[in-house]
Amino acid sequence: MADSSLPSARAADVRSSTLVGVLIGIAIMAAVDEIVFHQLLAWHHFYDRSTPSVALLSDGLLHAAELIILVGGFFWFADLRRRRALSNRLAWGGFLLGAGGFQVFDGVVDHKVLRLHQIRYGVHLLPYDVLWIASGAVLLLAGAGVVWWARSRRPGPR
Repeated sequence: MADSSLPSARAADVRSSTLVGVLIGIAIMAAVDEIVFHQLLAWHHFYDRSTPSVALLSDGLLHAAELIILVGGFFWFADLRRRRALSNRLAWGGFLLGAGGFQVFDGVVDHKVLRLHQIRYGVHLLPYDVLWIASGAVLLLAGAGVVWWARSRRPGPR
């Protein structure tokens, strides 16, 4: 049986189960970033190196991309479930990998390399940067652990 929550009519699709989780994880973490840090706390916008209008536009484009990825990911997820090719454990592992990957990429590439924005302005950034990137790294490690564990429990070729 591929996963305890689904009948074993077909073997789970390891790659697709993981990737669909990655997509949904990226979209959910982008939504959390957009809603909490951009809108509710108003700490930053996706692109802060221009006018307020451009910053607002950049947030809208990020939000649109995140929604498209989320909807596409859930359609793919539903298709895998319908075909009984989904491994819930691998999808959860992929979700954690996607969420953590988004967080680390945002913290390292967007914040530090490209300097599109900072987490927050007018404060000492080091504690924010450490917490932001470390939380993403924890999610990445947890996701890698779940995927490794789920794949090692599967019978047959990996």
